[in-house]
Amino acid sequence: MGSHIALRFDGDRAYVTLDRPDKHNGLTLEMLGDLVDAAHTVGKREDVRAVILGGNGPSFSSGLDIAKAASDPLAIVRNFVPLPWRGTNTFQEACWAWRRLPVPVIAAVHGRCFGGGLQLALAADFRFATPDSEYSVMEAKHGLIPDMTGAATLSRLVGVDKALLLTMTADIVDAAYAERIGLVTEVTADPVAAAEKLADRIAARPQHAVASAKKLFDRSWHAAARRTFAIERATQLPLVLRLASGRKG
Repeated sequence: MGSHIALRFDGDRAYVTLDRPDKHNGLTLEMLGDLVDAAHTVGKREDVRAVILGGNGPSFSSGLDIAKAASDPLAIVRNFVPLPWRGTNTFQEACWAWRRLPVPVIAAVHGRCFGGGLQLALAADFRFATPDSEYSVMEAKHGLIPDMTGAATLSRLVGVDKALLLTMTADIVDAAYAERIGLVTEVTADPVAAAEKLADRIAARPQHAVASAKKLFDRSWHAAARRTFAIERATQLPLVLRLASGRKG
């Protein structure tokens, strides 16, 4: 990984850490590319059962470092173009790549979680956060909209009215409010410890069932009932056949 994204493996866990603490882990274009690479590296490891996303220093992430990104307009354009075979550009894939993984991804959030940093946290399956953490869909402050998959994750988690409220106002909200509306999973004094505890609980379940559960809800959450039932059947059948054959894990 690059100098500002740390990736390490410990047993059956992968730890992915934003490491630009002097800038509150403001995201650069290089870091976005490294996040994509990190997700793809983790995806190739069959021994990984969970991913924990975190940030070094005083914050999880203050969002995209707009000043640094704006210094190279051509790079912005290059990274804005989606790859046709995956349907996302680099900004989007830096977040959505974690949704594509068959293992649970857990964000451990502290300090600022703004803009693109918030969209990265929302792309995780679970978010544990410190009581003093703060959240903002910051893009409107700069005359922009969330474009790193936030439109998909926000409305799924908090409902369209709260998503619009957060997006249109760019208000900074505290952890208690974020937990109340479903933006974070749980407020806790030690998010990393909580993430590790949950990772252990999930790792005790059959790996194929966990992967299939994630796939099921990601594909069906906003689908019509008939489509959801079809996805359920298609996802369940391999598991039933696996169970019938006596295979486990």
